[in-house]
Amino acid sequence: MENVSGKIVAITGASSGLGAETARQLVAAGAKVVLGARRLDRLQALADELGAANVAVFALDVTDRDQVRAFIDFAVTTFGRVDVVINNAGIMPLAPLDMARLDEWDQAIDVNIKGVLWGIAAALPHFQAQKSGHFINVSSVAGHTVRQGNAVYAATKHAVRVISEGLRQEVKAYNIRTTIISPGAVDTELPASVKAPGVAEGIAGFYEKLAIPASSFGRCVLFAISQPADMDVNEILYRPTAQEG
Repeated sequence: MENVSGKIVAITGASSGLGAETARQLVAAGAKVVLGARRLDRLQALADELGAANVAVFALDVTDRDQVRAFIDFAVTTFGRVDVVINNAGIMPLAPLDMARLDEWDQAIDVNIKGVLWGIAAALPHFQAQKSGHFINVSSVAGHTVRQGNAVYAATKHAVRVISEGLRQEVKAYNIRTTIISPGAVDTELPASVKAPGVAEGIAGFYEKLAIPASSFGRCVLFAISQPADMDVNEILYRPTAQEG
């Protein structure tokens, strides 16, 4: 973890789940974190837990490109630079296409795809100027497989992988690293974003049976960040051992 200490890490979707647990592990490893999410009260509680010297918080809706730019600029203003951006905010609107949950489709595209793009656009000029940086973009097992009822969600998570791979190829001249992390069933609030009748109940049961702790994701993040500068961990796909698909 020697390469984690002293890093400045900005995390979206940081008020709970993957983002919050990753923040805990990063601070324990000596990093400083800038936490962005809509629930400012939750962020402040996490900052109180981790210590004001280690944490800054910012009310953030990743669907607003201006807010995302302000979030990254806030990180640089607060700590002098930004070394890692974790584009973690996401929702999981599972439902068969014939249910035509059109507003959920819009929201999934805005959060899961555009939110990642806005994070890249906001941080890339800083990374280019300092000739270093690390993007960690959160996909999903659904970014590798498509199943009945997850077409829209899978499409957004496939998009994260495509965008990240294109980014990887474009930023080599600036010594910028890129990592995609694709978790399976992890114990977070994500299943609560499934609202479709008859689907939500099944997903809740699936996660209750199989989900592993969010600390699993944090360990993946620390592994990717902690590698020496000449090693770029481009993708991590992981599942609970008991998860088949």
